[in-house]
Amino acid sequence: MDLPLGTGTIDVSLPDCGVTVAEPTGGAPVDVRAAAERALEDPIGPPLADRVDPDDDIAIVVTDITRKAPDDVLLDVLLERLERCGVAREQVTVVVGLGLHRPMTDDEIEAMLGPHADLAINHDPESVVEVGTVADGDVPVEIGEPVVEADAVLSTGVVEPHQYAGFSGGAKTVVIGTGSESIIRYTHGPEMLAREGVRLGRVEDNPFRETIDAAGDLAGLDFSINLSYGPAGVLGVRAGEGRRVVRELASIARDALSVPVDREYDAVVCGVGAPKDANLYQTTRAATYVALGDRNPLREGGRLVVPAALPEGVGDGTGEQRFYRRLSDASDSGSLYEEMRTGYEPGAQRAFVVARVLRDHDLSVTNSDAPEVVEECLIHATDGVADALEPGSEVLVIPDALNTLLVDG
Repeated sequence: MDLPLGTGTIDVSLPDCGVTVAEPTGGAPVDVRAAAERALEDPIGPPLADRVDPDDDIAIVVTDITRKAPDDVLLDVLLERLERCGVAREQVTVVVGLGLHRPMTDDEIEAMLGPHADLAINHDPESVVEVGTVADGDVPVEIGEPVVEADAVLSTGVVEPHQYAGFSGGAKTVVIGTGSESIIRYTHGPEMLAREGVRLGRVEDNPFRETIDAAGDLAGLDFSINLSYGPAGVLGVRAGEGRRVVRELASIARDALSVPVDREYDAVVCGVGAPKDANLYQTTRAATYVALGDRNPLREGGRLVVPAALPEGVGDGTGEQRFYRRLSDASDSGSLYEEMRTGYEPGAQRAFVVARVLRDHDLSVTNSDAPEVVEECLIHATDGVADALEPGSEVLVIPDALNTLLVDG
């Protein structure tokens, strides 16, 4: 069988194991441009023309290279619609929402945004302005100056399964992507991540999502255009009020991505592929999404296996480096988890959830360009998938682990 690795695939053969493949089958693909144009024609809530004036300076916040979004197409459609509203191209700044990820290079921005790359700047987390507070006034919401200074704020985004927000997209693109450490520290801290409702696939009554949406109001997010993915490609595009956009696309995605599981397995092989397998920080999402989702398919002591290219090693951003330091400095996952329960710096939350999984399950990363980095982070590195599995194992293979929701069968 073929599994994703980087921008290509690898052929994985497991003749000595019993293999079950979990592949979502729902959803029919749509043409992105046509669907985006329809979404703008029939938005959820007030139309874009009611949100902008001809003299406005516009900030459009887009996701960075760690998200698989056709932002060049979405920007094409948005800019055309803004022109109809009397807003010239020169009045638009495209802000790449980095969060604590590394800045994108000029070549990466050009590859991502095509003819609109000249409008783009990377978010600078050191240049932010407080726009209000959340959590009963305890947490300042700080947003990048180009966004705060804009007369209208728009965003693109992908509504995909997310470990904490339930599904990503909506206000998250702006609040986390162009925010500061303050909101990331609070929303990604151990107290928030331990709260009921903060989990993969859940939007309603999710404190993480509610906090992000409230912060989005303070940031002045006026209009979002988001899409969702399924096995066959883009399933839908919606535009308008961020909360409602996320809820509608999450419903579409949930129907398309759910796979029932009615037994336990010795091991789960989690497919990732580009762009998420560029570094170890992003790659580990596959393991935590499976083990900490609604339905953990592993038996007690079962193993997780993730093929990943890792051309960037652990990753170069602030968050990636904090993740690396926490794992590489730890003697074992149990003590690291207990230590981090009292708090940690923003970005290190990925080490916290990885440690939580490693207490119960071994994790192997295979086929990577950085096996030494993997081994430093309490994770096993093996040459291939078969090398990480015991003969005779019952194995569940999830070709797209980040876009598969396991549910009780």
